[in-house]
Amino acid sequence: MERKTQAFAVWITGLPASGKSKIAAALSAELASHGIDSATLESDALRPIVAPHPRYDEEGRDEFYRALVYIGVLLTTHGVPVIFDATASRRAYRNGARTQIPRFLEIFVDCPLEVCMRRDPKGIYRKGKEGKASSVPGLQVPYEPPENPDVILRCGVERPEAGVRKIISTLLQKQFIQPRLESK
Repeated sequence: MERKTQAFAVWITGLPASGKSKIAAALSAELASHGIDSATLESDALRPIVAPHPRYDEEGRDEFYRALVYIGVLLTTHGVPVIFDATASRRAYRNGARTQIPRFLEIFVDCPLEVCMRRDPKGIYRKGKEGKASSVPGLQVPYEPPENPDVILRCGVERPEAGVRKIISTLLQKQFIQPRLESK
């Protein structure tokens, strides 16, 4: 039985390859176990749809994140909880969502650049070092970590499952979700 919930948004931010997508997927599954059907807005999946010829310069990122936030606002306004799985290298992108979505959490995946560069599943850091990409967050363009994140997940110290428990605990504490009803 699905329970209705007032919509909220959780923005998972951190450097590319910090583990955001793994955490977002685990959070989505955990919310589903609470009877909450959420939508995950994953930047790499949405960018080619929103911008068929994506640009990674400042103007291109500004346009993309405005569109991403708009989609999140639209979904939450219609009662759909949203998980943003997006680096959003500038605080202004995340703060834009926070000002428009009243029930909002910002999650910072704190992962050292060296660890992200070793992981590099999409090869973006390699491309940046080879000069084939010129705007990799943390490498050629600054990544602005949150100033006051609601939850900090420490890469290499906490497993994704433990991080998801911290996020769920914060959602419960803020009364964005209700405790799971256990079947008897």
